[in-house]
Formats: sequence, structure tokens, C-alpha cells
Amino acid sequence: MTQLDARPQAGDTGRGTTPADGGVRSKGLGGNSVGLMGSAVIGISTVAPVYCLTSTLGSTAGEVGVQMPAVFLAGFLPMLLVAFAYRELNKVMPDAGTSFTWTVKAFGPKIGWMCGWGLVIATIIVLSNLAGVATSFFWLLAGEITGSDQIAALDGNKAVHIVTCLAFIAVATAISYRGITATKGVQYALVGLQLAVLAIFVVMAIQKAGSIDFPTGADFSLSWLNPFAVDSFATFTAGLSLSIFMYWGWDACLTINEETVGSEKTPGRAALIAMVVLVGSYLATGIAAQMAVGSGTTGLGLANPDTSDNVFAALAGPIMGPGLGILLFVAVLASAAASLQTTFLPVARTVLAMSTYEALPASFARVNPRFKTPGKATVIAGVSTGVFYTVMSLVSEHVLVDTIYALGLMICFYYALTAFACAWYFRNEIFRSARDFAFKGLFPVLGGILLTAVFGKTLYDMWNPAYGSGSAVFGVGSVFVIGVGLLLLGVVLMMAMQRRSPSFFRGEVLTKDTPALVVED
Repeated sequence: MTQLDARPQAGDTGRGTTPADGGVRSKGLGGNSVGLMGSAVIGISTVAPVYCLTSTLGSTAGEVGVQMPAVFLAGFLPMLLVAFAYRELNKVMPDAGTSFTWTVKAFGPKIGWMCGWGLVIATIIVLSNLAGVATSFFWLLAGEITGSDQIAALDGNKAVHIVTCLAFIAVATAISYRGITATKGVQYALVGLQLAVLAIFVVMAIQKAGSIDFPTGADFSLSWLNPFAVDSFATFTAGLSLSIFMYWGWDACLTINEETVGSEKTPGRAALIAMVVLVGSYLATGIAAQMAVGSGTTGLGLANPDTSDNVFAALAGPIMGPGLGILLFVAVLASAAASLQTTFLPVARTVLAMSTYEALPASFARVNPRFKTPGKATVIAGVSTGVFYTVMSLVSEHVLVDTIYALGLMICFYYALTAFACAWYFRNEIFRSARDFAFKGLFPVLGGILLTAVFGKTLYDMWNPAYGSGSAVFGVGSVFVIGVGLLLLGVVLMMAMQRRSPSFFRGEVLTKDTPALVVED
């Protein structure tokens, strides 16, 4: 079995060459730059586990109570099923465009373009949010270290906050611009710090559970892991939507596939490793926190509305003490900063691939000859993130919050399309063996159906103005307007590109359903 060579050749910096059958193109990225462990670390970093935990532990507990660990498990299931789809598609098409390229090959140019747009716009939203979180924790940490409330309060100064945020974005863009090797070195340190601090927190929380200093704590029960014990389906889906967000970003392992040693197999394995580490970290932290302080709305309870948006800020001192508690602030800052830097990888490489296949302007296909990175795409992603965050912050804090709430819609949109693309692309192979049936057909379809259900339920809930910040446009929830509006913006941009690059949309550049493997008898 011989695979079409999608890897870059030396000196390849343009749009590459097109195989005669409309297969994948070379892009000029630096091959063999990262191995299995480095790829898994980048996947974990992009998810930002400590940041996700501090921002969603309280919200999830508020929705489903003590069943929070069960919802973490339930959110893991569709992501795991979709990860199998990514792995199988990557084996035959290790292309940096991932979801974009694969859905074009399965469903054609228009669906593929919209799938790529969903990934790009979701990533821009996340980048702006991560930069904002990193900024807030930077000043909070500075205030803790100096003991100055005035320094901590600088985050409330809009001008200082925006300037600091732009500085974080600039540094993250610069590191990503220099390539995977620079990214990998930074990430080993930051991810190692996050996981080590989480382990310390878990141990100390379990040790203090049941003490008189923590009257709201709860005794562990296996029922915490039972998703069927959630009060209602509406409550369950609300918690599930939060849980799915907590796993988003593991596919960064796949977007660097052309730069990975063993590009056909390593990225898929790295994604599965990242997923296992994440679900283990989430379950351990959720259970330990619930044992220590409970999931109630009073005191240190996780669902207390006064602290639920930033659980670790409230628990750092009581659980870990004033000395070690600072480590938790450092870990949240490191988590947001690390994810900010690695999240540039998927958006830049998706834009690079879309340009390489003539779905975006040719200038985005430029690869830096020294660092072998999508230089212009990375810089544009950084500039777009900075502009987006600045404008949203100046317009309204409510708009910024609602934009983040709309993120789940984009995530479910492009993950579900990729899952269905796997089953359709391999439709002639599904019944060759039990393995092919499971990994190329059954698991991807189930994952796609689950994410489609969450997409539909989220869309329905977003119509209500109470969803998100509570603001509305002509009686319709602003989260719905923003989420659907961003998808429709993609349709408008696609139509504009169709006039500019008709060959791609006629299927002449990346041919639908071209076999990615040539079988030799």
C-alpha cells in the first residue's frame, strides 16, 4: 500500500503542486519537527485544562450538581468518537487542513469551506478569550505576589487590560511564528507545571475533605459518575455543552501532522493520549473539589454564583494555603498563556491549507523560508484576534461574553461535519472488517449524531435572551444572533471567494472523493 506523498519538499513555499488525481498538496512546512510526546503535549496545552477547570467547574456544578463528574465523562464520549474519525482520516490524508481538507474530499468544496470557516472563527473567539483570561490572571497574580490590591485592580482599568492583552497576543504570535520547535520547548514546561499543580491540588483537597473547616464538603459516591441521575434532559444537555467545550482543542495534534514524525499515525495516537490525560485530570479534580467543598451555592460550594466563574481563585488559599495557593494562580496563568500560543497552530495551518487549495487568497499560502511556518497566516490570525478582542471590549462586555457562549455552536458544527465526513469517505470500506466498521463507520457516526444533537439543543436554547449575558436583539437572544450571524458571515465570504476562485468551487483543485490510497497487488 503506497500513500500519496503529502509531505513538503525542500524549498517548497508556494501553493505546491497538484497530483493528477486531485489529491493533497505540499505546503512547505517543516517536516519531522515533533514526535509523539511533543504532539500530545501540544494537544493538551491547546485545551488548557487548568483554565477550563477554573472557568467551568462552578458552572457545570450549578447545572447538574453532584453529577458533574458524570457529565465530564459524557462530554468525553463524543469527543473520543470523533477522535477516531480524525485518526482514520489522517492515516490516508495527513494534511494540515484537517477538517477542511477531509470534508472537501468527502462532501465537496462548499461544505468543506464552511467546515474550515467554523474551525477558523471558533479559534479566533477562543484566542481572544484566552488572551483576556491570561491578562486577568497576570494582574491578579501580580497583586498576590506584591500584596497590593491596587496592582490587582489594574485589570479593571480597560486601557491597561487591553494593552496587556495585546502584549500577550503579540508574544504568542511571535513564538508560533518561529515554528513547532520553539512551541514544543515552551509547552513541555507549561503543561508540566499545570499537571503538577493539579495533582497537588487534588491530593490536598482530598486530605481536607470532611474536616470542620470545610462544612459544605460531601462524601464520595459512585452515583456521581452516573449521568442518568441528572434531574432532567435539559439540565443534562446544558452541562454536556459546557463539558464539550472543556475538551475542545485536542485536534491541534492533527493540524501539525505534516510537521510530525510519522505523520500518518503519530498525530492520531497523540490525540488519543491527550484525551485520556484530559479526562483523567478533569475527573480527579472534579471529584476532589466536590469532596472538599461540595457543589452547593453557599460558602465555598462550587456553584456559589459569587465564585463559580473562577473557582480556583476562591479555593487556592483555603485548599492549598497562602504559600502553595499562589501556585494555582501561576498554573491558571500558564494554562491560558500556553493555550493562547498553541491555539495559533490550527487556525494558521487551516488558513494555509485553504489558501494552498485556492479557497482563500494566494498570499496566505506563504511559508516562512527560515522557520518553515505559515508566516502570514500566523500574523493575520494574531492581528485578527487583537482587533476582535479590542473591538468587542470597547463595544460591550455583554457582547464579548455572548460571543464566547456562541463558541459551542462552532465547535459542534465542524467536529460533527468531520465525523460524518469520515464515514462517508470510507463508505466503501466500512464492511471489509469489524475494525473498519467500528472505527471508520459506527464510532464516527455516533459521535457526529451526539454533537449534532448538542448543536440543535444549543441553537434552541440560544433563542432565549436568558442564555448568556441576558441581552437580546429584537426579542431574540444575542447569543443566537451572534452564533448564527458568524456562520452566515462564512456563507457570505464563501460566495465572495467563489467569484474570485471558481476553480476550487468547481472541484477542479481538490477533487471530491479522490482515493487517498493506491493499492498495489
